[in-house]
Amino acid sequence: MRFPPSFLDEIRDRVPISQVVGQRVTFDKRKTNAARGDFWACCPFHGENTPSFHCEDRKGRYHCFGCGVSGDHFRFLTELDGMGFPEAVERVAEMAGVPMPARDPQAEKREKERASLTDVMAMAAEFFREKLQGPEGAEARAYLRSRGLSPATQQAFGLGFAPDSRNALKNHLTQKGVAPEQIEACGLVRHGPDIPVSYDWFRGRIMFPIEDTRGRVIAFGGRALSPDVPAKYMNSPDTELFHKGNVLYNHARARRATAKGEPVIAVEGYMDVIALAQAGIENAVAPLGTALTENQLELLWRMSGEPVLCFDGDEAGVRAAYRAADLALPMVQAGRTLRFALLPEGQDPDDLVKAEGRGAFDALLGQARPLADLLWMRETNGRVFDTPERRAELEQIMRELSGRIRDENVRRHYAQALREKVLHFFGSNRDQRKGGKDRYGNGRGGAGGKGAQAGRLPMSESLARSALVRKAGATMPVREAVLVLTMVNHPALIDEFFDALERLDLTSRDLARLRAGILDAVAHDVPAERDEMIKALAASGLDQIVEQAEVLARRARQWPALADAADEDAREAFLQALHLHHSASFLHKELKAAEMALANEPTEENYRHLVEIQAELRNVQATEALIEGFGQLSGRTGR
Repeated sequence: MRFPPSFLDEIRDRVPISQVVGQRVTFDKRKTNAARGDFWACCPFHGENTPSFHCEDRKGRYHCFGCGVSGDHFRFLTELDGMGFPEAVERVAEMAGVPMPARDPQAEKREKERASLTDVMAMAAEFFREKLQGPEGAEARAYLRSRGLSPATQQAFGLGFAPDSRNALKNHLTQKGVAPEQIEACGLVRHGPDIPVSYDWFRGRIMFPIEDTRGRVIAFGGRALSPDVPAKYMNSPDTELFHKGNVLYNHARARRATAKGEPVIAVEGYMDVIALAQAGIENAVAPLGTALTENQLELLWRMSGEPVLCFDGDEAGVRAAYRAADLALPMVQAGRTLRFALLPEGQDPDDLVKAEGRGAFDALLGQARPLADLLWMRETNGRVFDTPERRAELEQIMRELSGRIRDENVRRHYAQALREKVLHFFGSNRDQRKGGKDRYGNGRGGAGGKGAQAGRLPMSESLARSALVRKAGATMPVREAVLVLTMVNHPALIDEFFDALERLDLTSRDLARLRAGILDAVAHDVPAERDEMIKALAASGLDQIVEQAEVLARRARQWPALADAADEDAREAFLQALHLHHSASFLHKELKAAEMALANEPTEENYRHLVEIQAELRNVQATEALIEGFGQLSGRTGR
């Protein structure tokens, strides 16, 4: 049976070659980079001890550098397992979830017609190229020069020109012996029952050939030269060869570039792709004048685990980025996500590389934001969270966003990351002192209490040997003591972390009292200096609690929490401890929920989820142990 090439292409594209090869080999973990679709193994075709057999999902090919064998999905099965070609096709089709085509003479006829249609499209592309270089293309050539495109670049992308004529292309193809039905099937003319005489689809436009994954022309995009034309850019209609939502402009060239390890970059238009290629960035593609589709996302992910979507720096570009984020979110997986590079206001990639060169664009890519950051930016930019209800609404939105993700593990990590963003956001943007207002428009305020009076808390040399040491270890978790003590010894940080301190979940009643004293001092405008804070706390009778916290921090070797540390070191240590505190709290809650789920429904999936949470909790506890200085001079005192 002869299989249509389009069917073979479809099932090859749906099944990574590593999935076929992986059924017969064990991939080497040290050399393999699964996120990039790059796999190594010992060759199954000849005996070897060092992996020299390489398969690449992006290319859909394997090659052994030892014995020289190479091929695609079908050849692997026919040569290694001795299958016949039809059986190999059936195996891959089954893996792809695509039914085998029944023998259909009509389908085979259509396949032959498709092959002839690509010949017609090649003839049309050549016609457009010739017209660009002729007298009729003078204005188009001048426009391309004004856009900075060299003749070499124009030739590399096969740019052309459609004369402003109703039948120039149609007459040319007819003279070449192309039947009217074929011209119509290629979408090169407008035709139909209400059109007595068909006429050229593209007129008075610069032409951009659109190619399939094999580099064959399957459609065109056209840019109007006249400003009076309603549609500046126009694509071919959908045909047997071309479906707009399934194709990326410059796909074939970009795939060759990404095979060298470059991430694929998606930009908005043809000219952006071409300008980047002229600047040496060949791994860029573009959707065809519409919002990115699921099928186009799949094409991007087959080329790169983390495609970078680069949008114009205007409102429309930002909206396009948000739409792409919503589209991708349910489909993200480990090693399969997006990053976003947002251009300066009013610029597109073409503008940027012309004005500042490739270095500026590379720098922009280096600052590309993860998907989670873009979602956060959308939900917080320009909004005011001046009431508990609005803050609760933000938390709810974050939960809903993470809940859209189908992959269970990624969904759990997103939920944790977005929750921590909410906590940090409400705890790191406060300016409530000296009659000012915070970012939410609130006036300054805080806990009530006595004013500050003179006094300094002593720290004797023998303190570490006193009963105070035992008392501190018995009543204060180390991490909690470090978090609160950092604010005592480095009050310049309080503004930045005010809400985080205020919302801190403390199990120690003494530390909760000390935290209240700090907030009280801030409310009474105690200067952001350690000596003044110590005096205020002493006046409130909290000096012994500070001493206990100092003892514990010294025993745990938490020097950044002490007075001698620089504020920047204290800040970094506080952030680290706060992250651990939130992570541990979140995982404890997750652990209880997982235990309950397993008790109610003892499935393999629930058990695996419980084990994963336990492993994460052990990692947090191990990190905490290192940070808290567990060693010869300190025993475990944290919770």
